Amino acid sequence: VAAVSRSETRYAANPIRKVVTMLQDMQKKVTEEGKREEELYHKFMCYCKNSGGDLDASIVAAQEKLESAGSEVQAKIERKAQTEADLKTHEASRAEAEETMATATALREKEASEFAKMKSESETNIAAVGKAVAAIEKGAGGSFLQTSAASMVRSFAMERATLDDASRQELLAFLSGAQGEGYAPASGEITGILKSMGDQMSKDLSDSTDSETAATTNYEALMAAKKKELATLQGQIEVEMERIGQLGMEVAEFENDIEDTKQALAADEAFRAELETSCKTK
Repeated sequence: VAAVSRSETRYAANPIRKVVTMLQDMQKKVTEEGKREEELYHKFMCYCKNSGGDLDASIVAAQEKLESAGSEVQAKIERKAQTEADLKTHEASRAEAEETMATATALREKEASEFAKMKSESETNIAAVGKAVAAIEKGAGGSFLQTSAASMVRSFAMERATLDDASRQELLAFLSGAQGEGYAPASGEITGILKSMGDQMSKDLSDSTDSETAATTNYEALMAAKKKELATLQGQIEVEMERIGQLGMEVAEFENDIEDTKQALAADEAFRAELETSCKTK
């Protein structure tokens, strides 16, 4: 027992043994750490190799996307600009058609009003001439001269009738009462002048009526054509306005996507540069 006790005391008190043991422990620890570092180094180099390839592929894909998206967005911008130009042209055409219709309508209303007035006056004058002829043929010319119809005939003969000077003077002399109450010309010159004047008035009214009918027909045809044109233009305008709105949204989406891709590309390129530097220094 005493011998064992002395041996333990020598061992515990041997400082060299303690140092050797400590060094052995440190060697073991360094060896283990070296292995771990080697494993980490291999893993890092593997990451450098594999990640670099993936990163390059991502950068190339982003660059190709930017090139393609740039072309597409430019095409949409040009298409939007062309559609806006078409819209402007069609809106101008619509305004022109509406102005044409408004002008034609105003003119038609004016012509219709003038015709209605002329027709009323012509019918009144024709009726007055008919009364004059009937009165003269009955030998009641003097009584006729006291009527309002006589005044109408006299006014028309003076201002508007197409007569030679001699006929005009003879008719006006009769209408002024210079021929007397019992005037009944054997030659029938006055009634002849009046009938001729009445026939001319009737012909003028007929010609004017034909012109009015033709003008109305032309106006209605113009209105029908312009309404059809307006309907077509309105349809085109609505389609173009919708297309412009859609293209505007698509352009905005493309531009946002391009901006996001640019930012992602810049981040990838910066990371690649950092990764290349780190991998070279290992």
